[in-house]
Amino acid sequence: MSSEPRVIDAEELRARLPMAAAVDALEDAFRTLDPTGGPLRTNVETPHGSLLLMPAYGQAGVGVKLVSLTPANPERGLPFLHASYVLFDIETQVPAAVLDGSALTALRTAAVSGLATRLLSRQDAQRLVVFGAGVQARSHLEAMCAVRPATDLVVVSRSRGAAEALVEEGLGRGLTARVGDAEAVREADLVCTCTTAEEPLFDGSWLPAGVHVNAVGSYRPETRELDTEAVRRARVVVETREVALAEAGELLIPIREGVIEAGHIVADLTETVRGAEVRRSPNNVTLFKSVGMAFEDLVVARAVVDAGP
Repeated sequence: MSSEPRVIDAEELRARLPMAAAVDALEDAFRTLDPTGGPLRTNVETPHGSLLLMPAYGQAGVGVKLVSLTPANPERGLPFLHASYVLFDIETQVPAAVLDGSALTALRTAAVSGLATRLLSRQDAQRLVVFGAGVQARSHLEAMCAVRPATDLVVVSRSRGAAEALVEEGLGRGLTARVGDAEAVREADLVCTCTTAEEPLFDGSWLPAGVHVNAVGSYRPETRELDTEAVRRARVVVETREVALAEAGELLIPIREGVIEAGHIVADLTETVRGAEVRRSPNNVTLFKSVGMAFEDLVVARAVVDAGP
């Protein structure tokens, strides 16, 4: 048997594991496994951005992701995020696979949002607003279409060309699609914020009754995509309380303001998958705040490797 790890590039990764299968893999993992194993990620500030180290272990194996985040890259025509993932065998800890970490991140982040949307949003949610037009925005469009009967798309982005490209993708999926502005949330059933913004993207009072929001772009205590009012109004679900209360500015800033307490979190994703009641009324505003977890990368990486020969 070869001792060389399998190398899985972005194209093969997505071919092996469709979005719906990634959502299912994460749902099963949050139902049956402990997502809290392993340390919190290490965030190292570099001269031009950040370097993240994200190790995890569990029944799926042992794995680690290295991520570089470079805010100036989009202006250079380069992706904001670059990453590599190494999956090791659970018992021997022999390297089993090296995966394109950027493609893995895009897939697992959107798939986690897809899982939260499956659990929290109204089943008839059709009108989608996406903030951002990069890799995560495209992945979230795919995830929302995988779990809900989306018919309408509004893209809100400072990058007109990228926004128009995402609109074209929406049209190709059979949606009515256009570029819009932040007030589009007033008519939304689903909102996904997939940006590098450090300040709120819209007025939280604009969110209509019944909307579900996935906030995935910010991952630091001092930054946020949603304002205090949006969070105050929402029934909030997080990946784990430990991770969210260490990193999620959407929660930490309102807590510091004295508007909410840690108990404002209704449930974590494990509790929600296992049946915790979050949406009690069609008119509830629900919010899934994600900062990303190494557990999710490990689960999806294992699913990719196990998906074929």
